[in-house]
Amino acid sequence: MLTEKLYETDAYLKHFDARVLSCEAVNKAYAVILDRTAFYPEGGGQPCDLGTLGDARVLDVQEREGVICHTVDAPLSGQVSGSIDWDRRFDLMQQHSGEHLVSGTAHRLYGCENVGFHMGADIITIDFDRVLSMEELSRVEALVNEAVWANRETQIRYYGSEAACPEDYRSKKAIAGQLRLVEFPGVDLCACCGTHVARTGEIGLVKILSAVKFHQGVRIELLCGKRAYQYLSAVTVQNRAISGLLSAKPLETARAVERSLGELAAVKQERADWEARYIKARAEALRGVGKVLLFEERLAPDALRRLCVEIMERCGGRCAVFSGDDESGWAYAVGESGADLRAFVKELNAALNGRGGGKPNFAQGRVCAPRAEIEAYLAGR
Repeated sequence: MLTEKLYETDAYLKHFDARVLSCEAVNKAYAVILDRTAFYPEGGGQPCDLGTLGDARVLDVQEREGVICHTVDAPLSGQVSGSIDWDRRFDLMQQHSGEHLVSGTAHRLYGCENVGFHMGADIITIDFDRVLSMEELSRVEALVNEAVWANRETQIRYYGSEAACPEDYRSKKAIAGQLRLVEFPGVDLCACCGTHVARTGEIGLVKILSAVKFHQGVRIELLCGKRAYQYLSAVTVQNRAISGLLSAKPLETARAVERSLGELAAVKQERADWEARYIKARAEALRGVGKVLLFEERLAPDALRRLCVEIMERCGGRCAVFSGDDESGWAYAVGESGADLRAFVKELNAALNGRGGGKPNFAQGRVCAPRAEIEAYLAGR
């Protein structure tokens, strides 16, 4: 016996009564089949509805050959009352309806075919079979939101089969049996089994967030309805904070950030120039002194390496440079032209709770030991 699909005729039905046809224990849950249901099963890129059946929580809903199976956390029998999680359902209706408008508009304007659709817990993704530029997607988004604000009525109609349908509609695959068409007038006509809003105005807002190349086409991320509102509200809070930090108007933060990044790059370059001069001067002052042990403050790993290399090429002995502090530990670089320091580095790591390595004549690593202990260990070695 096929399950009567109440959600197909009334997507706004929140509560219903049904008769339990079967209930089987499956793992630590129960598989329940009803004679009728308002719970939408997972399919077509849309997640299933959740809610309650009697005193049991509905954990999952799947359809198999016209029979809808509800996975619940307690056994059921006889007559039961069902209640769907309406907030979740309406959110999914907004997302799915918005997807129709985007896919239909992209198809009409640019001949795109929707080859993939997924409604995640946070983000909606659509895969199109051709690349769309951000300018093209902006046009799609603008037209879609105009259709939302027009508040057109959604139309649903049925045909006995695809062959009996005289209309030109979108579909990802051939459909066996009854054909259900969902139309957003002037925007999209698509074969679909999902739940949708009654009027486009209920979608509220559609916002395309990003687009990346995917296979031979593009994958876009978007949000609709309440999700779009919450996302843009969060972005506004972030931008307001950035605006305050940069002393810039909200619509001028990008320019202010660009200016700040330019200033930061100039400072970094100036520091790099000073660092290079310091390294050269430090190394030159140690020319020919033989073995060298240095402790430096806050050197980046690359600067630590360059300082050690410059000194080892001039000092005529082994050079060991440490940078850090006793609390967080000391990064080190050790080298000696023409020498093999592998045994020395292994012993140093073992003695000073360190790790590191590199080439025979040069190594970098880190030790967890106080400066006094490092100096005592290296004295005479």
